[in-house]
Amino acid sequence: MTLISVVVPVYKSEDCLRELYHRLKQSLEPISVNFEIILVEDCGGDRSWNIIEDLAMLDPRVKGIQFSRNFGQHYGITAGLDHSSGDWVVVMDADLQDLPEEIPRLYAKAQEGFDIVLARRGKRKDSPLKSFSSWLFYRLFRYLSDTDYDGDAGNFRIMSRKVVNSFCLMREQLRFFGGLVNWMGFSTSSIEVKHSSRYAGKSTYTLRKLWKLATETIIAYSDKPLRLSVQLGFLLSSVAFLFGSYILIRVLIYGSPVSGWSSLFVSLYFLGGIIIANLGIIGIYLGKTFDESKRRPLYLVSNMTTSLQNSPHFAKQSQLLHH
Repeated sequence: MTLISVVVPVYKSEDCLRELYHRLKQSLEPISVNFEIILVEDCGGDRSWNIIEDLAMLDPRVKGIQFSRNFGQHYGITAGLDHSSGDWVVVMDADLQDLPEEIPRLYAKAQEGFDIVLARRGKRKDSPLKSFSSWLFYRLFRYLSDTDYDGDAGNFRIMSRKVVNSFCLMREQLRFFGGLVNWMGFSTSSIEVKHSSRYAGKSTYTLRKLWKLATETIIAYSDKPLRLSVQLGFLLSSVAFLFGSYILIRVLIYGSPVSGWSSLFVSLYFLGGIIIANLGIIGIYLGKTFDESKRRPLYLVSNMTTSLQNSPHFAKQSQLLHH
């Protein structure tokens, strides 16, 4: 019988978890009673882990992982995929904006011969600020990474075991789940799904967090900012050369005195700012390279539910992770 895993990163979602479990159970059992729900708690500081433990005691198909500290959503997805056993694995958020009722449709589409099926959100139920910031991020990401990334898909999707195993081989520190899956190039399709409002609470992605995620993701998946800075340098040099030639010709032909100290100072400060900005871009890339060279683990686990520790897949996965 097909085993289906559902991986859910959890952060400050105590009011959503019980409803999430009941709706996942109702949605998965018509497909297969052989399923597992892996909830990865990212140290949100609320009662999420206690609820996960309660659900795991109630139903051994619920398996929980708690990080030692807050690592981030994409690291939570990575941990869940590392410990998943399913022939097919669903990734979704905990806030129930991704509807569990859409999973049967994702699974049915995957059975047509696709390794990945994306859930494209129709009319999004986000705030105008979040919708705009997401639109801007994905537009910049597509331009800077030179990839045709579908920004309407989000993290909600179903993937075959082959895709999950390949994903788990990639251990770079800067994690962007959708970008990594897109890079692998397995056969992909998509369906349009309903997008719901948050079941409870509010989004924990502040503008500052979104900006940090955007900059780190672009740096992780593209060197285009470096190439653009080189092009800008050549452009400014060309403009300076042409302007210098113009001044020299005026002096030689018309005997015009060289003047304009104000414009000279403005030009110097402008060029100085460009140079410092370019050095900053290079420094960021060097810093991220330094982080990768440390080869630290992507995440550290503080607690696991008994249902996960007793699974036969856990021992094998632990050996791989500590190799």
